[in-house]
Amino acid sequence: MPADSPLESPTRAVAPIIGVLALLAITVALAATIAVGMGFAGDGLLESSPNAAFGLEADADRSELTLEHVGGDSITVTDLELQIAVNGDRLEHQPPVPFVGANGYRGAPSGPFNPETDPEWQVGETATLRVAGTNDPTIRSGDTVLVTVVVDDTTVTRLEATAN
Repeated sequence: MPADSPLESPTRAVAPIIGVLALLAITVALAATIAVGMGFAGDGLLESSPNAAFGLEADADRSELTLEHVGGDSITVTDLELQIAVNGDRLEHQPPVPFVGANGYRGAPSGPFNPETDPEWQVGETATLRVAGTNDPTIRSGDTVLVTVVVDDTTVTRLEATAN
């Protein structure tokens, strides 16, 4: 039979169509996977920790620590954890933030560490807290004070100051 005979098998043209459909299906599946991944990123599941800079001062006479938010993202203090050490030894009582009258601290802290203020710690705001003499170790002049700022279980910064 000649090649253009009407009796020739019609299955010869099916293979290219199946190949095109398979490539189209793979493309759609890949596009859907990327769209789903971008949707999760948009929902905040891939967010990173805040990027912020702070300053620290330690006053041994008053047993007072002053932290200043000097740049970067604002921080929600309810998501914040402070870890304080003096000469490499962690304080027995770490400050719950925000707080008033916490064990190991005198009085109420100022600024965003006080629950009566705005919980968003913004650039330019300072927060102070006073370590009680019952907390161990105490802060003395010349001591090295290390404060680690942690947000959502991620260390944002480590601050070091010499107590004056």
